Amino acid sequence: MAETTLATASERQIWITKYFQEYVRYSRFAPYMSNADINKGGIILTKFQREDEAYKTINVPFIARLKSAGVTGASVLDGAEEELVNYNLPISIDWRRNGVRLPKSTTFMTEVNLWDAAKDALMVWESEKLRDDIIKALAQMVVDTNGTVAFNDQATAAQQNTWVTANPDRVLFGTAKSYYSTTFATALANVTSAMTASASMMGLAKRIAKLADPHIRPFRVEDGDGREYFVAFHGSRTFRDLKADTTIYNANTQARSREGMGMDKNPIFQDGDLIYDGVIHREIPEIDAYCDLCSSNPNGGAAFDGAGASGADVRPIFVCGGGSVAVAWGQEPTPRTDMIKDYGFRPGVAIEELLGVKKVNYNGIQNGMVTVFAGAAADS
Repeated sequence: MAETTLATASERQIWITKYFQEYVRYSRFAPYMSNADINKGGIILTKFQREDEAYKTINVPFIARLKSAGVTGASVLDGAEEELVNYNLPISIDWRRNGVRLPKSTTFMTEVNLWDAAKDALMVWESEKLRDDIIKALAQMVVDTNGTVAFNDQATAAQQNTWVTANPDRVLFGTAKSYYSTTFATALANVTSAMTASASMMGLAKRIAKLADPHIRPFRVEDGDGREYFVAFHGSRTFRDLKADTTIYNANTQARSREGMGMDKNPIFQDGDLIYDGVIHREIPEIDAYCDLCSSNPNGGAAFDGAGASGADVRPIFVCGGGSVAVAWGQEPTPRTDMIKDYGFRPGVAIEELLGVKKVNYNGIQNGMVTVFAGAAADS
């Protein structure tokens, strides 16, 4: 009697490694993920630390920059040293699992490799979950100095106000810093439908990021010339408006290179990232889907739909430098099999991982990003 044959141990390990790489890459955030030190890593910091279920917290340390003027000349340094300020970000990790069953009644007529049959479906599922977790982390609101956070779709008005009060130099409402308020709903109500994403708005957000204290480290600094880059993650609405902005449009028509495969690389003709004034703009369409979810917030916090002036829809843009979000794995994605159910007639394969995703924050302040709120009407 024919039986399903599973891969060997070595084949399984190769499969796990490839699966993990592909699932992270398909999340659309992969180019900005790094497991380097928090002070040198990417926008999304990754940490792998083997944990069992009894220890469900992974800690991410952070060392703040030195600020004192020091001493000069013959002044005595002894006793005038500066404290090396350090923080710790605890990330709670939990299990995430899903599986696929392939009854022999539906597979007996063909040669089916159980791993290959389940791989694509599980990888897509896990990629979408990781992507959504990172989006929710970008939108998390820090509500106390212990690092407790609230997802925006669940945040109360008081939690939103606490967050915006703690981050005055890391938020931008509309086109001017003066629209800020320590009452989150009031600040959102200052954003008009005409305050859409533009080169000037993103330029202001970049300047805010460069002047924030504690500092927001750029995502990348080019060696030699010292040019700095930040990355802005957009939903489809704000990305649409940015592409239509006259300054951005003219830059793509007049300033981009035309040699070689210029048409294939110009975002006017082909969709893709926009780069202007040291900011890389990447579209993540699911940001808008999350904002739609926030509009049904049951806890009284301000939603995005209709929250602007005269009922304008508002959408966030996340302008990120290094150390904006952290992803901690206690166990990387690992396959499990079940060959016993129904006497082996309904074999199954599952994926399990132990992880947590959280906005990097210390003392109630988001570490690596400026959150912009722009007017963004729905497509008519």
